[in-house]
Amino acid sequence: MAEGKDLLQVLWSGADVLRGKMDANEYKTYLLGLVFYKYLSDSYLSKVYDLLNDAKPESLEEAQTAYEEIMESEDAEELLEELKESLHYTLDPDMTYVSILKDAKNNAFNREKLQAAFNRIEESDELFHGLFADVDLYSNRLGTGDQKQSATIAEVIKVLDDADLIHTEGDVLGNAYEYLIGQFASETGKKAGEFYTPHGPAQILCRIAMTGQENKKGLQVYDPCMGSGSLMLSCRNYSTEPDFIKYYGQELMPSTYNLARMNMFLHGVLPENQHLRNGDTLDADWPTDEETEFDAVTMNPPYSANWSAAEGFKQDERFMDYGGKLAPKSKADYAFLLHGFYHLKQTGTMAIVLPHGVLFRGAAEGSIRKTLLENGSIYAVIGLPSNMFYNTSIPTCIIVLKKHREGRDVLFIDASKLFEKEKKQNVMKEEHIDHVLELYNNRKTVEKEAYLASYDDIVANDFNLNIPRYVDTTEEEEEIDLKALTQSMRETDKQIKEENAALVGMMKELTFQDDATKEAVEAFIRVLEEV
Repeated sequence: MAEGKDLLQVLWSGADVLRGKMDANEYKTYLLGLVFYKYLSDSYLSKVYDLLNDAKPESLEEAQTAYEEIMESEDAEELLEELKESLHYTLDPDMTYVSILKDAKNNAFNREKLQAAFNRIEESDELFHGLFADVDLYSNRLGTGDQKQSATIAEVIKVLDDADLIHTEGDVLGNAYEYLIGQFASETGKKAGEFYTPHGPAQILCRIAMTGQENKKGLQVYDPCMGSGSLMLSCRNYSTEPDFIKYYGQELMPSTYNLARMNMFLHGVLPENQHLRNGDTLDADWPTDEETEFDAVTMNPPYSANWSAAEGFKQDERFMDYGGKLAPKSKADYAFLLHGFYHLKQTGTMAIVLPHGVLFRGAAEGSIRKTLLENGSIYAVIGLPSNMFYNTSIPTCIIVLKKHREGRDVLFIDASKLFEKEKKQNVMKEEHIDHVLELYNNRKTVEKEAYLASYDDIVANDFNLNIPRYVDTTEEEEEIDLKALTQSMRETDKQIKEENAALVGMMKELTFQDDATKEAVEAFIRVLEEV
């Protein structure tokens, strides 16, 4: 049985099969898609066996045999109805991972059968529509010609056989999937920004968003730029009722949207608690007809992205209360912030990662920021270390927002030095994350680390929230000991003279083939003797 690190090693071995054939941004789709298919198939066989024998199977092969036998009997139809109701999908016996693996081991792998399994799952329920659309089993990336392409997929299927996805304890599978997503993010670099928030910022965001709401049953989490869904899913770690959390997320990129859907299932989120959508967050508001305000809003939107900033948005409820100003066309940062804030409950907390420019840029952004501060909406600003994110090396900040609170003070935290350098990225360790949360929860001024600014402080700074205006992290320079410095200079001067004299002595012993060279060296000696 592959659990914990073993499971990670097995899954990562699947990546090794594909690594030489295409870049990480492409092969992540194959590996994560096939892992998800194996999970659905293995869960399906396990459920079949449980319905027939009221027990978990010793092996999937045992469950496969039981399934094949019952499908030949008159009870087949009743079983399929029960499976469809509980799992939302069905598979024929020859569509299971076990069946396709057997073919792969016997050199009889058939891509059509695997494609038929994908199609069956996608057509079973709206939940699964288009889920495997990016897993192109006929791509030239897999190799040249049918045989090589089939062999590549068959090899991945064989490698993944070692991953026992059914007997894994707790959240092992979800965490393994999360680990894979993180590994792909670090390999894909710039492209990773669209689907992954690194561990440190993610944990700070989620812990802040969950503060005071840890025991709420039926908590609703919203991320309108959800990527792989990792931020929303991280909120589970800080809830005493994780199985009752409802997730509302939107994502623009179809392949990333599919990744988020898979991620939800692999973390054991029930279908009725998943409310995910593929769409453009700024272009049209969502959600509008069901739950529209949420307890926790977590966001890591694309930084300083372009958007239309069309005049019509001035009448959009999300943006209309900010002095008739819209986020600039070339910097959608405040459009994302206001969208998320609009969907925040009166009692909730929102945390968003943005570039530092939002703290001090003027014009329309300055006007929006001023309105937010006048309303007491900005609760805290946390400066993160630079080079934390895969798609940019710039330093970023977390802005925490609340609605209708008493007071208009703002807590500033400078966490820019709380990191360890690792390979390409700076990484925040658990002690760094804990320290930021300690500063956040204490909400007090701490020299060189945090400053609780009154509203008058903010006004005095002309509504500029640039962190160094509030948290002074400069170190006093040590006093210079002039006596010691003078002595050091004398010793250095004496050493230079001694070295020059030695060099002159050696040069005077040189012999020359022509007068021009001799004159040049003698001139150089005179310069040295003058020093």
